[in-house]
Amino acid sequence: MQIRVIVLLSMVFFVLSVVFAGGEKKYGKGLTLKRSTKISEILTHPEKFNGKKVLVEGKIVDVCEKAGCWIKIAGEKESEVIQFKVDDDVIVFPVTEKGKMATAEGKVFTKKYSKEELIEKAKHEAEEQGKKFDPSSITGPQTIVRINGEGAVIK
Repeated sequence: MQIRVIVLLSMVFFVLSVVFAGGEKKYGKGLTLKRSTKISEILTHPEKFNGKKVLVEGKIVDVCEKAGCWIKIAGEKESEVIQFKVDDDVIVFPVTEKGKMATAEGKVFTKKYSKEELIEKAKHEAEEQGKKFDPSSITGPQTIVRINGEGAVIK
């Protein structure tokens, strides 16, 4: 009788550990879109997507270490990365999510920044991340493309 109970409890614990180990975490609003858009397509044609809601999928390659207010998601190529920015304290992404897969939804935002604005932006981001920043690495004006995040599921 004791052996059966032990075997049964072992099986229950095994099943529970498998279920919870492979779980997903939800952040923010629920996802509403069914079809995902390739990050490469958004980055190649940002004007086509500006202001539109999209669903993207990819590996999280970076997380805001200071406030958890953004994640960077890689597309099909790890060099194609888009920032998924959320309002401070509305959604907080733990640094431990880096390396996991994300399905994220929000509106595409594009803005052309001057060289001076980019230097300030990069300086601020470097301070947040505790990294060094070289202003000479900014070579000129650039259009930045990001997703203003509404919700995400991370596996």
